[in-house]
Amino acid sequence: MKDKDVIIALDFHSRNEVFDFLGRLGTLRPYVKVGMELFYSEGARLVAELKERGHKVFLDLKLHDIPTTVSRSMNVISRMGADMVNLHAAGGSAMMKAALEGLVRPDGTRPLLVAVTVLTSTDAAALKNELLVGKSVAETVETYAANAAACGLDGVVCSPLEAENIHAKLGMDFLTVTPGIRFEGADAQDQKRIATPESAARLGSDFIVVGRPITCADRPDEAYLACRKAFLEAANN
Repeated sequence: MKDKDVIIALDFHSRNEVFDFLGRLGTLRPYVKVGMELFYSEGARLVAELKERGHKVFLDLKLHDIPTTVSRSMNVISRMGADMVNLHAAGGSAMMKAALEGLVRPDGTRPLLVAVTVLTSTDAAALKNELLVGKSVAETVETYAANAAACGLDGVVCSPLEAENIHAKLGMDFLTVTPGIRFEGADAQDQKRIATPESAARLGSDFIVVGRPITCADRPDEAYLACRKAFLEAANN
């Protein structure tokens, strides 16, 4: 079975908040996500520090620009040592291919590259009325995923609700990275298309991204371990 894991979203304002939180996890070294707010605040130094501590890092910057700019930016990002990076599939095939080329390091290695399909905060009404996309969310996600696969990307960021269909169409080796994870009975907050860790695993999610249910827990170490246990057990059954 390919690797599956829980990625904790470090949705904090500063380095100090990050390491205060990670200190509450004791010896645990989870896979973590550094998003735009934190990266713009702390920069590449934070990624290096997380790697030195033994964490895998998903650098969530969602690049979306002309192919040359994205290729050059990915070349810089690849030197930071992140394990996974992303871009918006809406940028098109030329941009995605250029990003992949830019990511390759001199030794031939590169981070995993995944494409954001439709944000989990976007529902059908917003897709149609604001973004002027005439297809359903599911059709749009599947088309964006197929484009990403054709460009050689490793997978997509999508809702857990779309993971099963993506694997059915593009194969089990094509990764699905799924935010929008909430524990049973929790408030959905600003997410629209959500699932529990167990249901996400059963739907085929390879990586689930979990933020506030862990980072805001009274005992984040226990919340993380319980989430990871539930996710991996459901994935293996």
